[in-house]
Amino acid sequence: MAKFDRKLGAILVKRGLITEAQRDEAVAAAETANTSLVDVLVGKGVCAEADVLGCVSEEMDIPPIDLEKVQFDEAAVAKLDEARATNYKAVPVALIGKILTLAVADPLDVLIIDDLKIATGCEILPVISTEAAIRKAIARAYGSADEKMVEDLFDGMKADDIKLAEEAAQQDVSEAELRSEGSPIVKLATHIIMQAMKEGASDIHIEPFKKKLRIRYRVDGACRETISPPKALQNALISRYKIMSGMDIAERRKPQDGKFQMKINKRQVDFRVSVLPMIYGEKVCIRILDTSGLSMSLDGLGFEPQALADFRWAISQPYGMLLITGPTGSGKSTTLYSAIKEVITPAENISTVEEPVEYQMDGVNQVPISEKRGLTFASALRAILRQDPDTIMVGEIRDTETAQIAVKAALTGHLVLSTLHTNDAPSSIIRLIDMGIDRFMVASSATLMSAQRLLRKLCNECKERYDPPRDKLLGAGVKEDEIESATWYRAKGCPKCASGYKGRFAILETMRVVENVRRTIMERCTSLDIRARALENGMITLRRCALLNAMRGKTSLEEVLAMTMDEV
Repeated sequence: MAKFDRKLGAILVKRGLITEAQRDEAVAAAETANTSLVDVLVGKGVCAEADVLGCVSEEMDIPPIDLEKVQFDEAAVAKLDEARATNYKAVPVALIGKILTLAVADPLDVLIIDDLKIATGCEILPVISTEAAIRKAIARAYGSADEKMVEDLFDGMKADDIKLAEEAAQQDVSEAELRSEGSPIVKLATHIIMQAMKEGASDIHIEPFKKKLRIRYRVDGACRETISPPKALQNALISRYKIMSGMDIAERRKPQDGKFQMKINKRQVDFRVSVLPMIYGEKVCIRILDTSGLSMSLDGLGFEPQALADFRWAISQPYGMLLITGPTGSGKSTTLYSAIKEVITPAENISTVEEPVEYQMDGVNQVPISEKRGLTFASALRAILRQDPDTIMVGEIRDTETAQIAVKAALTGHLVLSTLHTNDAPSSIIRLIDMGIDRFMVASSATLMSAQRLLRKLCNECKERYDPPRDKLLGAGVKEDEIESATWYRAKGCPKCASGYKGRFAILETMRVVENVRRTIMERCTSLDIRARALENGMITLRRCALLNAMRGKTSLEEVLAMTMDEV
C-alpha cells in the first residue's frame, strides 16, 4: 500500500484536507506501525474517513461505498474466497451477470485487479473504501455462525442494553452483572476464548486504543485480528477477565497476573492472564495452556534424525546437564516435557522447578516458584537436592546462583534439564561462563547444548510450487548440487489456512559436549571457536535444519530466512 499511500497523501494535501506536515508525519507513522495512511489519519482524528473517501473518489473518478450499510450478495461473495479477499484487501459487493462490483482499498494496483479478474472469471467494477472498513466487511461477508452470533450480540446490546454500554464507559458495571452467566459481557468474554480455542491460538491479546478495542489471536506464531467489540464495553470486558482470574477489579494502575480454568469439550484447559495498564486502558494477554494439543513425544516434534539421536543420547545418560536455548515461544518447555515423558519410570524420582507449572504430569514432583513467598529457583533447587532426585528439570536458568547449583547437581550424579536464553547451542557455553561458572565446571557437567526454533508448516491444501532465484538460494546456504534436485514451495493462502501456513514444527541444533569440545572450552576460546569444533563433529545448524525441511516442501524459503540466522 506504500505507493497508494503516497498518491493518497498528495490528493489529500491538494484538496486541503490535511497539511504537508500532517501528511509526512502520518506516512512515517504508517510505515512504523505497518498500517495504512487512512488508519493513521482517522485514528489520530486528523480527518474523517468519509472525507477521505470523498476526496479520493472525486480525484480518481471511482465511486465510494459505505460498507457498513451493504447487504452482501451471496453469489458475489462466492466468487472470491476469503483468503484472497483478505490478501488483496477487497470484498465482493454485488454480481450482475458477469460484472462483479468489488470494494477495494487500492484502486491503483492494476495487477491486483487483473488477478481478481482471473480468480473470479468476471469483469471487475471497482468501488473504493478504506482498508479498515474492508477488514470489517470481510469478517461480515465471510462470517462463520460464531461471528454472526457475536454480531447479533452487539446488535442486541445496541437495541436492548444501551444502559450496559453507558455504564461500561463510566466504569460502573456491577460485579454481579460481570458474574451473571446470562450477561452479554460474560457471553462475549466466553466467545472470545472459545473462538481462540477453535482457531488453535496460543495467546489472546485484548488491546485498548483511543477509539477502538482490538482483539487479536496468536496462531502459529503470528498475530491475526478478529472481532472488534464496541469501545464502550472495554472496561466491563477486562473486569470480567479479572474476576475469572482472581484479580482486583478496582486496581487499574498496576500490572496484575492471574489464572483460571475452563472445561472445554470435556477437557480442562488452563489460562494464564496478564493485565498491564496502557495509555488508553488496560491490555489483557491470555496464554492458553491446552495439554490436549501437546505432542508429549519427541518423535512428534519434527526434529532431524541426527538431532533426535543426540537428544535421546543426552537424556539416557545417568548424569550431566542438557540445555535447550532459544527465544520465548520457541517450544523449549514442550521439548523438556517430552523429554521427561520419555525418561519417566516408576524407578525414577523426577522433580521439576517451574514458574509457573504449565502442564501437570502424573508421577512427577512439580514445584511452582513463588517470589512473594521467597521460593526462588535457587532455593527450590537446593531443597530438591535433599529429596533424593534422579532427574531434575529447572524451568529456566536466570541467575548465577541457580546456574551454580544446577552445574553442581549435574556433577554429583543427577541428570539436569533446563533452558537458557541464547541464540545458538555453542553460545550457551559462553553464557554460563559469563554468569560466573568456572570453565572446568561447565566442560565437566555439560552433555548436550541445543538451540530450538518453531517454523510454520505450509498448508498442504494450497502451497504453490515455484523456483526461487539462484542467488537467493546460494545466499541462504543451499549447496550447488541441491539447487536442481530440490522442490521449493511458497505460501499462497486458502479458506482453510488464510495465511498459507497451518501448524508449526520444531527444528533443533544439537551440540554434543564430547572430548574435543571440552578441550576447546578449557582453552578459553570464543563461541565461534566452539562452533567450529562442533561443525567438525558434524553438528547440523538451525539454518541447515530449516533448509532441509524447506527442500522437502514442509516450509517455505521465506520462513527459513525469517526464523534462522545466516551461517558465518
